[in-house]
Amino acid sequence: MQPLKQFWVAEALERDLGDPGNPDNMMSFKQVIDLDEKEEFPHEIINWLYNWKLQHYYIPTECGGEFTGFDEFISFVRVLSRRDQTAAIAFTTMFWSYLVWMAGTDEQKHTLSSFMKDANGAMCLAYSEKAHGSDLLGGDMQAKKVPGGYILNGEKWPINRATISGVAFVLARTDDEGGARSLSLFMVEKSKIDQANYSHLPKILTHGVRGSDMSGIRFENCYIPESMRLGAEGAGLELALKGFQITRALCAAFSQGAADTALRTTLKFALERKLYGKTVFDMPQPKRTLTDGFLDILICDCATIGVARGFNTMPEQISVWSAVVKYFVTTTLETTVQNVSVVLGSRFYLREAHDWGIFQKVLRDNAIISMFDGSTVVNLHALLLQLRQLAKSRVRNAGRNLDILQTRLITTFDLTQPLPPFNGKKLELVNRGGDDVLQGLDLALTSLQHLKADSNLDPDILYQIITLTSIVQEELNTLDEQITASTFQFGHEQSPEVFDMAKQYCVIHVAAACVHTWLHNRNHLGDFFANGEWLALSLRKLMLAFRPAKALPGRIDDGAVTQELIHLYNQDKMFSIVPFQLANSTQQETTNYASPKLQLQA
Repeated sequence: MQPLKQFWVAEALERDLGDPGNPDNMMSFKQVIDLDEKEEFPHEIINWLYNWKLQHYYIPTECGGEFTGFDEFISFVRVLSRRDQTAAIAFTTMFWSYLVWMAGTDEQKHTLSSFMKDANGAMCLAYSEKAHGSDLLGGDMQAKKVPGGYILNGEKWPINRATISGVAFVLARTDDEGGARSLSLFMVEKSKIDQANYSHLPKILTHGVRGSDMSGIRFENCYIPESMRLGAEGAGLELALKGFQITRALCAAFSQGAADTALRTTLKFALERKLYGKTVFDMPQPKRTLTDGFLDILICDCATIGVARGFNTMPEQISVWSAVVKYFVTTTLETTVQNVSVVLGSRFYLREAHDWGIFQKVLRDNAIISMFDGSTVVNLHALLLQLRQLAKSRVRNAGRNLDILQTRLITTFDLTQPLPPFNGKKLELVNRGGDDVLQGLDLALTSLQHLKADSNLDPDILYQIITLTSIVQEELNTLDEQITASTFQFGHEQSPEVFDMAKQYCVIHVAAACVHTWLHNRNHLGDFFANGEWLALSLRKLMLAFRPAKALPGRIDDGAVTQELIHLYNQDKMFSIVPFQLANSTQQETTNYASPKLQLQA
């Protein structure tokens, strides 16, 4: 099966980085462990990525770059993250450039594009403050208007790449009256302000990503020209929240790369380690744990790739989709890493043994991803504020415009379909039109019924998929009733029960995304994907959050899923619904830094 076009860049980057198990390769496990032990910033790795021109894939084509779609983006971020989340996160602070691509002037876009193409074009996000955390409106940073610009005073902390960056996106108060229109956002170019009026705070020591440039910035009577303000004065909070919609969803790629390595290195151990006359993998419990970990990755893949394409097809709904994915994928894969650690035994805790101790680094590094760009509580809160409107919308839109809905679902979930251009101006702070993923469950059930005539499908597996999808629909109806009957109030004083509803919504949404992904890709993602065992097992796994095992259809034989896990491992392919090729020790290493798209098209 030929790789889909949106995965070409990931394969090219993977090939040129080479096998991470080879200590001599860039971003090898040995190199990143050595840097982590010294708590050193990965300068050599970052410079290599700049020389490879990866930064061009963060810049839209209309701004002089190579970025074409978010599904392409998440695939190459997974390549970086499977090797080292420290370097991946440090390099990918560039996705804050979307604040400019969405709201900047033509001059600002040109300035940032030129800056990013340089070998030191790093940026950081200066939103939070030590005393206020996620309460952005409570921040003390002031931007006082003066002729020609503003005077900045205040401190932002913590900030990733605060010191080693040339641009800082700073959120500051421009209206002392307070309220949603009291903040403005500035693209502060450090080279163009007086160095005497700003300083960097000391490095923060962290549990994971220990080599990160994590610190803060202090401004003292620092003049910045008005040309550095993004958007209108007072629009800062709105821009910040819309930016989070993009980055929260894309953070899932960090977790997916980490989970791939955690599962891969543990599987390697289980296949090689012999106990009691057999390999660890031959034992039923370790095999089940690793198979379930693989299912977790496939489930999260459907959700992440769906939202990545949804940016282009349904930007008005991304306020919901991004919160779902940021909560569900990061927390699920944190648990996955913890679960497979049991198979690795004591080696999961060692900092040297087995693949240079990469597992313990993954375990520590990956724990921060669910905190990025809003913690799990922040994302659940962003979602629960919309639950009542979403429930009303499902009732209002039931049975309406089904052809239009089906077309949108096909464009979003069929990975061979071309996407419309991303229009960031269509992002909304709250979802006004519903959630097509869940609105389309009835259509999905109808399509599943029609598949009974498909002789290529095992009828028992299809029965499971239909039965479990019907349960997903039933649980959604029950949840809608609970939402409607709840004593919901706007604000931050929400009851734990409402947060539980938000968690349930996430599980149902992801289950529906899995069904849509399968329905619209059965003919072009290979036999394993098409046969559907993975989907039946995944839906059952998800529905265990609502019903006891005895109230669900029995677990089908997972042998096909286990065999696919081994097949992808042996073939050096990403654990994914789109298993693109990974580097291995037999592939020729290259130092050709030409455009990977041009290389692959040649």
